[in-house]
Amino acid sequence: MNELRIVFMGTPQFAIPSLDGIYQSGHKLVGIVTQPDRPKGRGKRLAAPPVKQFALENNITPLLQPDSLKDSQFINSLRDLKADVFVVVAFRILPEEVFSMAAKGTVNVHPSLLPKYRGAAPINWAIIQGEKITGVTTIFIKKEIDAGNIIMQKEVPIKPNETAGSLHDRLADIGADLLMESLDRIAKDTVEVMKQDEKLVTKAPKLTKEICHLNFNQTAESVKNWIHGLSPYPGAYALLNGNLIKIFRADVISEDDRSTLMEKLSQRPGAIVNITRQDLWVACGPGIIKILELQMEGHRRLNTEEFLRGHRPEVGDVFC
Repeated sequence: MNELRIVFMGTPQFAIPSLDGIYQSGHKLVGIVTQPDRPKGRGKRLAAPPVKQFALENNITPLLQPDSLKDSQFINSLRDLKADVFVVVAFRILPEEVFSMAAKGTVNVHPSLLPKYRGAAPINWAIIQGEKITGVTTIFIKKEIDAGNIIMQKEVPIKPNETAGSLHDRLADIGADLLMESLDRIAKDTVEVMKQDEKLVTKAPKLTKEICHLNFNQTAESVKNWIHGLSPYPGAYALLNGNLIKIFRADVISEDDRSTLMEKLSQRPGAIVNITRQDLWVACGPGIIKILELQMEGHRRLNTEEFLRGHRPEVGDVFC
């Protein structure tokens, strides 16, 4: 197999398994590009992104952190690396001058079965929409976002009650394996690309605060999917007695369990309909969810039993 000269571009933890796969492979990692250090935490001290930390820990150079991907000095530095392939995992939108530079193209790892869930938050939206199967796709980047020709795909089942956080971690590892297979095909010149069917495109837009505000006028299953699809970040939330509460995990109460409730309990969507030492049941429209993990603003994340030791909501109080 021919050795590829690879420049890796990525920033967050999701990119690390792919970066490590290249680093451990027979290919040559000739440079890393990542975001500039950003202020983080209460002290707003500059913090290095995970990809930079990996580069420093493994003495990988050069390490480029351009403010602008159109900067002429950055462009010239990239050209000097004479890369066969650029690999992009959870990075920024590349200008055409950059993604067209590498001799054998620029490969992106995208955590969905493209053309489904093009956009910034495919993992979150797959769970929010109640998908049973998602996956990872490697593509050659082109000008239209996430629309490039497909190199390889792998289906991945979404587990019952899975959160975006746990799916994120699984897809990061699966995506790294798929990337290495894709790079080996590129090195052997055995890639057979497939065009995306534009009729099957769905979107996975950026998550906003408005999107994260829970709407209990949905089925219990849908409310649970929104909670899990936004967990742990940015977190689904609702207001309870004037306090902002983030909810991270929930379960759907079965018909049999719901039938044990007294008829006089309010079924208004968002209303608390049952409280025990460790249970907090909330009406949806229709159905009921049981909240399993939550966090009041300014406090730490707790399971429901821990939360109820220090907080005293009442049956009839409403999440809105």
